[in-house]
Amino acid sequence: MSDEERPQTYLVKADDPILRDREVERLVSDLLEGEDRLLALEDLTIPGRARATGDEGAGGDADEVVETPVMRAVFNALQSPPFMTGRRIVVVRDVGNVVSQYASTLAEHVKDPVGGVYLVLVSGGGRIPAAIDKAVKAAGVPTVGPASESTADVLAAALRAAKLKLTGPTSARVVEHLGGDAGRVPELVELLHSTYGDRATLDLADVEPYLGEVGTVAWWDLANSIDRGDVPGALEVLHRLLRATSAKQPKLVHPLQVMATLVSHYQRLLRLDDPAIATKEQAAAAVGGSPGAARHRLDASRRLGTAGLREAFDLLSAADLDLRGRTGAPEETVLEVLVARLAALSRRHAPAARSRR
Repeated sequence: MSDEERPQTYLVKADDPILRDREVERLVSDLLEGEDRLLALEDLTIPGRARATGDEGAGGDADEVVETPVMRAVFNALQSPPFMTGRRIVVVRDVGNVVSQYASTLAEHVKDPVGGVYLVLVSGGGRIPAAIDKAVKAAGVPTVGPASESTADVLAAALRAAKLKLTGPTSARVVEHLGGDAGRVPELVELLHSTYGDRATLDLADVEPYLGEVGTVAWWDLANSIDRGDVPGALEVLHRLLRATSAKQPKLVHPLQVMATLVSHYQRLLRLDDPAIATKEQAAAAVGGSPGAARHRLDASRRLGTAGLREAFDLLSAADLDLRGRTGAPEETVLEVLVARLAALSRRHAPAARSRR
């Protein structure tokens, strides 16, 4: 593609920071086209929003935004034509951290870039500022990102590229082990390729030594396991929520966050305990989300019924008091007991269980 045909601004978006960084590297390598990386590339990350801590009594404004050296470097790079190279590539990471007063300046460059200067905006740090988002859409800036962030999809694509195969149970085990950490997949496949070479077909014994720590899981996996009545599965998801971290989820989940998620889930089920709500579309209108997710919640609500929901809220109420110190039991133990009891409650109300009574 000639320079005249190539866009001068790109937006890289992905929820997983590892997958996002890989997309940035691929795009930058394409844009450099053999230019000296040290001379042609400016790679800058916008830090979290810093604010002045002036003495309000002396006339200072505690909410005044402080311009960081990084923002000055971004604007200098964007306004400077290439020097000793045919082009300049300016990567701005965590663009969600750009405060509004500087977002408008960055948006102006999107509208009217300097010749030979290519801007790569990278998501992260929060929502993209409105001024930048508007300029990006108005200019038709191409969005770059992975085709999918599903761990299973990323694994399949990486295996095809590496000309490796996994047996069906092995693929399922890798996906289950990594959970939501799709960003770990490419590195794992590269390691397997370097170990076993092209066109190998690997089984679980070949792969398991390289899996590393278990990955994080999504919040809804806990509710889904409970609704299925899967006590061991629900406990495993709970432990991964409390103990596993990743680039996408760098902080451990607090027990009160788990509690809040469970309360929210059962509040939705309670709102669906209404004979007037009969379809997935009506359920989605009542509790939000997609019709498919609403259908799952409606089914769970119908299985429990009013009596089962009342029992669930009794369990939630008792556990909430225990988390706040009523019994002195460890927080993780309180949640383990709660999750096991909720999953057992769902199992008792499952159609097969009712038919046996």
